[in-house]
Amino acid sequence: MAHVTVTIGGRSYRLACNEGEEPHLEGLARQIDGKIAEIRAQVGEIGDQRLVVMAALTIADELFEARRVVSELERKAGERDDVYEEVRREADRWAAALAEAIGDASRRIEDAAAALAGKS
Repeated sequence: MAHVTVTIGGRSYRLACNEGEEPHLEGLARQIDGKIAEIRAQVGEIGDQRLVVMAALTIADELFEARRVVSELERKAGERDDVYEEVRREADRWAAALAEAIGDASRRIEDAAAALAGKS
């Protein structure tokens, strides 16, 4: 098990993580630390615990919105898949009808050719 030390809100934390996950964990810590700094710049010093709670709520709200957007995009993609499938089925019906019409025309041409050949 690997360990990484991160700084959040001016405090250092030593955390355990799986091998290779250190850069990811450090990036997450930087994101949280940045959010705390952003809130601190907006509202001033209101206490570490409140800043951390506000940062957590802000990040949770961003995550909620991102999930909502992804869900909406998935719904729209599903609708497009439904439209694509209906268009594909319609194209298949047209192709079958066209193949049948070509077959009928081919038979009529052959019949006409045979009739003309018999008259010669």
